Amino acid sequence: MPVCRRKVTVIGAGNVGATAAQRIAEAGVADVYLIDVVPGLPQGKALDLAESAPLQHHDQMIVGTNDYADTTESDVIVVTAGMARQPGQTRDDLLFKNMGIVRDVVTKAVHYSPDAILIIVTNPLDAMVHVALEASGFPRERVIGMAGVLDSARFRSFIAMDLGVSASDVTAFVLGGHGDTMVPLPRFSTVGGIPLPELMKPERIEELVQRTRTGGAEVVALLKSGSAFYAPASSVLHMVDSILNDRKRVLACAVLLSGEYGIDGLVVGVPIVLGAAGVERIIEVALTEAERTALNTSAGSVRSLVEAMEKAPQQAPA
Repeated sequence: MPVCRRKVTVIGAGNVGATAAQRIAEAGVADVYLIDVVPGLPQGKALDLAESAPLQHHDQMIVGTNDYADTTESDVIVVTAGMARQPGQTRDDLLFKNMGIVRDVVTKAVHYSPDAILIIVTNPLDAMVHVALEASGFPRERVIGMAGVLDSARFRSFIAMDLGVSASDVTAFVLGGHGDTMVPLPRFSTVGGIPLPELMKPERIEELVQRTRTGGAEVVALLKSGSAFYAPASSVLHMVDSILNDRKRVLACAVLLSGEYGIDGLVVGVPIVLGAAGVERIIEVALTEAERTALNTSAGSVRSLVEAMEKAPQQAPA
């Protein structure tokens, strides 16, 4: 019988897209089709990655293209296309530049892969998931934002660094929008199963919470040009792996809520069960009054972006 090869399309051959393609291929998860509007860019990066396959001991196909027809019947489509954040910019500053780009690429991609699951990476993340939902016409289960996976990884890293422990033994819980109003929840975060508040003073926890909220900006400020891509690419891999291997991982992702957590009609980061069908379940946990207030504030920030997009004229893709 012929082997059924799984196929992931990564839209955008910049740092995030190319590194995500590398992570997916080298993990042996799927063949990767890297697409970009710039002639030669995805082809060159794909060829470079393919030439490393013998050394990385994988046999995945890595194809670069400028033609969406080549992406036909993709199982997962990862959208990284858009303008990268520069020093001094917030994720929200990218809103109008990237909404037209995301609308355009999603419309083209889903034409050839109507059964795919979409993973959105482009910032401002939560707002771009709204754009992708509208452009694709897909149900909410198949349009997912990569946000909380990255934010949780950052929180876990900072906790591990501070306590001098293995990051693998740290779990972290982050709700809300992918921005400065995100809601890391220390009481649901653990180190080797021990609740974080048992190991760290409240004021130090708050410092790490704030560092998590501004984690992307910290990287941008250090790089001087461009934004983070290694950790975002690893976050994409974890999501793609959970979908294609039906692992049913519990991950924090940005999804459209329909009454969960008292929020309706907005994309917000929450814990989900991620499997072959996409969002298989949204997990609701009991929040304190302060945590619920913080989550509603974060949702309000997303709402303001969505309302701004609704009032804006249609943007032509860059």
